[in-house]
Amino acid sequence: MIPVTNRISLADEEIVEVFVRASGPGGQNVNKVSSAVQLRFDVRGSPNLPEAVKERLERLAGKRLTNDGVIVISAQRFRTQERNREDALARLVEMIREAAVAPITRRPTRPTLGSKIRRLEGKARRSGVKAMRRDKPGGPED
Repeated sequence: MIPVTNRISLADEEIVEVFVRASGPGGQNVNKVSSAVQLRFDVRGSPNLPEAVKERLERLAGKRLTNDGVIVISAQRFRTQERNREDALARLVEMIREAAVAPITRRPTRPTLGSKIRRLEGKARRSGVKAMRRDKPGGPED
């Protein structure tokens, strides 16, 4: 079991790893060794995720989600297969943790009496400043 949050954990069987050849650093070794990892996780078929988390996770996954509801994460940042496996798994776990947090719905509030009064006083003060700048008929120019 892979712990994600206090309530959510994933079974090892839910995650499928495929090793492929990576591009990038590694010299001649990169042509011989399959060090890159493609991690696959079936969101819709996971029995350990609540429905709300599944929906948010599908939205978060974006282009990494296939039409079948499988998240594909590619990791080839490191030169070793083991570090790439850890990197891909850490990214999946972080994505699920982010999806596990329910968004807080905004409740509309009304402005307080004090804030209304302060706003109106500020407007009156500004209006007075602008009124002083205006030319008045019968002034010194006339």
